[in-house]
Amino acid sequence: MTLLREAIGESLRRARTAQSRTLREVSTSARVSLGYLSEVERGRKEASSELLAAICEALDVPLSQVLIDVGEAMADAHGDTVREPAREVPAEAETAAEPVPVDAVASLGSIAGDTRIVIPAPRAEKLVLVQAK
Repeated sequence: MTLLREAIGESLRRARTAQSRTLREVSTSARVSLGYLSEVERGRKEASSELLAAICEALDVPLSQVLIDVGEAMADAHGDTVREPAREVPAEAETAAEPVPVDAVASLGSIAGDTRIVIPAPRAEKLVLVQAK
């Protein structure tokens, strides 16, 4: 079983070695002790989110990318498939009332604080691609 800290360490080490950088260079840039960074890379220490952010900044790699890599590595290790997150469509968007003209809204005066404005996302079949000239 792959532990999260091990997968994070492997991802950070891959990023560092791909840049041909030493532990010392990254630890100095991230303001983390060389020994601690080594322990994190080997999966022996749990790094805090602040520490991970500092290491990622020193490596010029977005933390989100490291987390994506870690998720994919862990899914592969467990034989899972990585799926796109499901996007929920609010029920109100499916049953939205007819649009209200702007001048009708202006005549209402103020809108109650608990009023929600729902702007449904365009559907793919209604999008038209226009080539720039």
